[in-house]
Amino acid sequence: MHPFPDETARLAEILQKLDAALQEADADVERIDTDYKNAKRYMAQYRGELDPHEMFQNELLLKQTDHTGTIAAASRDRLAKLKDSPYFARIDFKCDDGEEMIVYIGRFTFRCRGEMLIYDWRAPVSGMFYDYETGPAGYDAPAGRIEGYLTRKRQFKIKNCIMEYALESAANIQDDVLQKELSHTSDEKMKSIISTIQKEQNKIIRNENTGTLIIQGAAGSGKTSIALHRIAFLLYRFKDRLSSQNVTILSPNKVFGDYISNVIPELGEEPIYELSFSDIAEIQLEGIIGFEEESNSLDVPDEKWSRRVRFKSTLEFVRMLDAYIEKLNDTIFLPSDYTFGPFKADRDWIAKRFAAYGNYPIKQRLPMIADDICRSFEDDNIMEQELPQPRAVLKSLTSMLAVRSTLALYKNFCKDSGIPHLFVMPSKKTLEWADVYPFLYLHAAFEGLKESRITRHLVIDEMQDYAPIQYAVINLLFPCSKTILGDFGQILNPNHSHTLDDLRAMYEKAEFTELNTSYRSTWEIMNFAKSILKDTKIRPVKRHGKAPSVIFCQTPGEELLKIEAEIRNFLQGRDASMGIILKTDKDAEALFKHLHPTYPVELISPHSTSFKNGISITSVRMSKGLEFDAVLIPDAGKETYFSEYDRSLLYIACTRAMHSLTLLHTKEPCCFLPK
Repeated sequence: MHPFPDETARLAEILQKLDAALQEADADVERIDTDYKNAKRYMAQYRGELDPHEMFQNELLLKQTDHTGTIAAASRDRLAKLKDSPYFARIDFKCDDGEEMIVYIGRFTFRCRGEMLIYDWRAPVSGMFYDYETGPAGYDAPAGRIEGYLTRKRQFKIKNCIMEYALESAANIQDDVLQKELSHTSDEKMKSIISTIQKEQNKIIRNENTGTLIIQGAAGSGKTSIALHRIAFLLYRFKDRLSSQNVTILSPNKVFGDYISNVIPELGEEPIYELSFSDIAEIQLEGIIGFEEESNSLDVPDEKWSRRVRFKSTLEFVRMLDAYIEKLNDTIFLPSDYTFGPFKADRDWIAKRFAAYGNYPIKQRLPMIADDICRSFEDDNIMEQELPQPRAVLKSLTSMLAVRSTLALYKNFCKDSGIPHLFVMPSKKTLEWADVYPFLYLHAAFEGLKESRITRHLVIDEMQDYAPIQYAVINLLFPCSKTILGDFGQILNPNHSHTLDDLRAMYEKAEFTELNTSYRSTWEIMNFAKSILKDTKIRPVKRHGKAPSVIFCQTPGEELLKIEAEIRNFLQGRDASMGIILKTDKDAEALFKHLHPTYPVELISPHSTSFKNGISITSVRMSKGLEFDAVLIPDAGKETYFSEYDRSLLYIACTRAMHSLTLLHTKEPCCFLPK
């Protein structure tokens, strides 16, 4: 029993009021639903007899009822979520002007008969819970800065309407609460962290800067969760100009997208739209040219291919394309006089019109010039003679282009830049993945891209895995504010040679922040992983557990027996998830085939679409962003992980583990492992 009888009474009172509000909300939803059905039935019955004016009024009423119903249902759902766990914190605040406030903080706002009973965690006053201990405190209210004194802080855990604990909060208690939350077993989906947001995380979440924010965060620092909570905060803060439909997240794969899909709805907002770089390419290149999906570099032992990918992943390559596009105005359009009977538009005048429309893609300028020519001829047509059709003029202007397609333009760029050998098409009308975004960049200048006018905020996760040319295209497609996050210590592609400095050079005006505290793994696991990467900046949270095991096996057969023994131990234990992580997708598939169907294992491959608890067999690249209670890394010897790039892969694999980590090897152990 917790030591605060006043809090027990308060919870009972709140639950009673939530119950009454929920019953009222249910009745509202039912009544609106009945009104809607009745209105629809009336319109169907008297369709032939209603005059157009009455018909229009009824249709309007139907739309309004539908809209009201949607709002009522959303309100009811929020109340139902609140009832399960109404609030997680309380702060008592005394303003400098003498006014005193008792603030209970939960997922959503709850008012009853005009009285504010629960404040949304995103409200300005709630920010004090995350930013201050008892003592001097303040917050930015809509009316201005309010200063005062925090006289009390309490933390609660309420689940299924029952108070599991209530604690008088101080720095050491907050650490205990954090430890308690971090020591839980993993969930199938990423959960919200509103009750354990740390001060440095809160600063990022509540950053109202409408420009671009870059977050460099160590493995397990909660950067993805923070980015999603920041979106929920921005949707709350700017609800008049930003809705869930205006936010898009670029995520690395469908499994990761599924894993994070619950966070925003859990925070009371509509799900946000999710895209991958491959989806964007498909949308933009439809009907123009095909492309090969991105290959895993580990599965393509072709040095020439690697050289092509490496070259196109540099910032210098983007600058080469920029310089080429800069010269296009003078080289791509070769105007000549256009005549039709007695009418003439001379080449210099056409060249000037071409330059005047310089803000538009090249091919989009030609119809504009054709219209200008037709208008000019109409003005001179005193004798009312026959004039050319704009379509005919456009045909003549198109013949003045030095190249007719983006593909020809890209080939020309490679030739002019002295790199024709770095452009190889795997088959007719098909681009290699490394050429897709350079092609799109030139296509934007030549024909134009389909821009997103709906997206007003873009989230880019795993920033280190995308080349500068991909960012250059994204900036054209999404000219909006961005939250860009990732960890340059977790680079997946050995052929990507760009750095965090290169990314910051592309976003000179962006705000930059770094997260070095890692929360996911135990202190022992994180220190083990930290020694692999040789990164002294990472600060593990002091949550202790057993030390990682590095186990030598005499033969591959013995290693397989050990994997099976670890699986049986997991099945008999209390952990919810286990990740068996191999270096490549091929290795993961081979082990899956060996263990399935004897054991209940799932394969996470590039074709997977969802994440489930239990035993997952996967590659390092597909495990990115995920976390498991226990991680097993087979084949962790010197023959598998030997290069500097492999160091990064092994670090990624180790940092997926929350509570236990085991590495197996035959022959010599990997040289990156701590002695």
